[in-house]
Amino acid sequence: MVGLIGKKVGMTQVFDESGSLITVTVLKVEPNLVVQRRTPERDGYSAVVLGAGRKSPKRVTKPVAGQYQDGVEPRRSVFEFRDFDHECEVGDELTLDLFKDVSYIDVTGTSKGKGYQGVMKRHGFGGGRKTHGSKFHRENGSTGMAATPSRVIKGTKMPGRMGGERSTVLNLRVVEVDPEAQVMLVRGAVPGRNDAVVRIRPAVKKAFVG
Repeated sequence: MVGLIGKKVGMTQVFDESGSLITVTVLKVEPNLVVQRRTPERDGYSAVVLGAGRKSPKRVTKPVAGQYQDGVEPRRSVFEFRDFDHECEVGDELTLDLFKDVSYIDVTGTSKGKGYQGVMKRHGFGGGRKTHGSKFHRENGSTGMAATPSRVIKGTKMPGRMGGERSTVLNLRVVEVDPEAQVMLVRGAVPGRNDAVVRIRPAVKKAFVG
């Protein structure tokens, strides 16, 4: 299992081998720097900490700067990947070459924030009648009980904050990988807005090709 930190550029359309038009998401994956390594002897588990995007050392606090060892420059985005199946040391740079034989990936990001929304947008409720005289249109209806249990059951679907949460899309097919341009094209949508930071890993429910 390997992984990289990338950035969502946006969506476009390309033609596949059969001439069909497909929708793809463009992911920009610049070289990732190995910031730290976790070992079972010291940390109790095996993992690699990767960083992407340069950050001025002047804008890093001393506690954060202490996490960068052996002269490693600070990075804007830092994430940990457990059970990293690739030989690397602190200070090494990892590129898209890690995914040249991968056909399906899982992408994790932060979904777009929608603010405070009602039950129709948030949960897909159908709403009430729209005919003359009806006063029930977009409300969620009754949520409580009578004397028993005289409270709202936990987990009841209600209006509230929507989006802005960690989201993972599984089994996205890799259409093209261009290590020179540091770009990967995947079929389908990826969580988050444009320029959002995403984490890319080979699909856990799919196998390597080749």
